[in-house]
Amino acid sequence: MTTLYVTLAGALGAVVRFLVEYAVRRHHPTRRPWATVGVNALGCAIAGWVSYQLVSPVDAAAHAILLTGFCGGLTTFSSAFAIPAILQREHHWGYAAALITTTPLLCAVGFAVGAGLAHP
Repeated sequence: MTTLYVTLAGALGAVVRFLVEYAVRRHHPTRRPWATVGVNALGCAIAGWVSYQLVSPVDAAAHAILLTGFCGGLTTFSSAFAIPAILQREHHWGYAAALITTTPLLCAVGFAVGAGLAHP
């Protein structure tokens, strides 16, 4: 049954990601990938919280559902590196370099913030 819940949570995370990116692009039409960076950082913050909040064996299913399912669907490392490739192809070298360098940094900060909220 956990497998079904992980699948549904992953689908929900992917839909949330799509809706956030759609809303950002609708209100701020640009080729700059700030929505992708923001969603990845948010997902890492949730992952940090889950990793430190749900640590008992009883929480194993919730951990899998939230971390593997929802956060896995919400964040995507492939987008974080596919978008810079598109930007480079369009000769937006500065934005591509900014995305490649800021995404890991902001995701690490997001994870630390989430972990800090779980373990004050």
